[in-house]
Amino acid sequence: MPSTTNTDASRTLDPPGGARPLRVVIAPDSFKGSATADAVARHIADGVLVAAPDALLTLLPMADGGEGTLDALLAVWGVPARELVTVDAIGRPHTARYGVSADGLVGVVELAAASGLPDVSDVALQPLHAHTRGTGAVAAAVLDAGVEEVLVCLGGSASTDGGAGLLTGLGARLVAHEPATVPSSTDGELAGRVVPDGGEGLARVVGLDLDGLHPRAREVRWRVAVDVTNPLVGERGAAAVFGPQKGASGADVAFLDAALERWADLLERETGVRTHELSGAGAAGGVPAALVAVLGAELEHGATLVAQSIGLPAAVADADLVLTGEGSFDSQSVNGKVADAIGTLAAAAPGRPPVVVLAGQVLLPTQRARAAGVTAAFSIAPGPIDLDELVGRTGSRLAELAASVTSLYLGSVRR
Repeated sequence: MPSTTNTDASRTLDPPGGARPLRVVIAPDSFKGSATADAVARHIADGVLVAAPDALLTLLPMADGGEGTLDALLAVWGVPARELVTVDAIGRPHTARYGVSADGLVGVVELAAASGLPDVSDVALQPLHAHTRGTGAVAAAVLDAGVEEVLVCLGGSASTDGGAGLLTGLGARLVAHEPATVPSSTDGELAGRVVPDGGEGLARVVGLDLDGLHPRAREVRWRVAVDVTNPLVGERGAAAVFGPQKGASGADVAFLDAALERWADLLERETGVRTHELSGAGAAGGVPAALVAVLGAELEHGATLVAQSIGLPAAVADADLVLTGEGSFDSQSVNGKVADAIGTLAAAAPGRPPVVVLAGQVLLPTQRARAAGVTAAFSIAPGPIDLDELVGRTGSRLAELAASVTSLYLGSVRR
């Protein structure tokens, strides 16, 4: 099965006299609330060309595998998003976006597009009932498109359903307990064979019927972008760590953790795959557990997966200078995020190109940045400035700063 491919997003200018031009890779994350990764990359490119008109630029908008990854991949692939009418995390009609690469081989499912927390923030949070069934329907549409590889981007989840909803959206059926003897969080006992959506339903399931699973679901490669190492259950599990962010009370957390453990037990019985302690299985309310157990999904570091999907390693290996960026460059930035992934790639490249971060704010000490492979980091803020004003000037400030950094680099190599 082929790996994901990269559509060349570079801008090439003919170098004077046949000399090798300055090769600059521009691979920023988004500035949340201000500019997409694609827009940030183009602003930086404008600045680089002011200082080095003959530079050869490779624009590869990046993301860490969570929200915004779909847009970053679509920008590099040069294809529009597709849409599907599905349901949100509480079952209301909702239009979700997804992507298919230009060659039709790779599909992208972003969990937040169908089952995200922001889309249900207009009502009281429903930690026991929120689900990922809508994301399963999107995944089915991606399979219908004929892809051979599916990238599942986690982040921003509203639910804690262990991925059960995603499986039902793909055609699987949850078999309820009979007779009704398993405790429920609401009525004290079960009635009938109805399996509710969400974590609530996990307490009622005794079997998993995969006869109706999408016929291509087990024929493709599934790669899941995760940026946490939390296991499915326990003190560091999906319910305990992330449940309160989705409205879960202390009692809800205890119920959901027990339900997830029961679900993991069932998955192990049905598939032979144990996911209870699996690193990363606690991401997005436990979605990776179902994908790994039933579909053989591979869990991968989010930013690294995106980098590979857009051809960033090869581009960095051939670069003279690498420019990246994000809204806030802080301790999280060098703990598995975009800057960390790029710094690692640059450190392994033959020429070890310098990596410079352009950020809304820089909060990380220079020593820690350099330890992560980042040569330098600069804030786009010209001085004391109101946040709203800075947001409005993001594009122009990025271009100005990129021009200055490029000029500084050229001055250093010409000595």
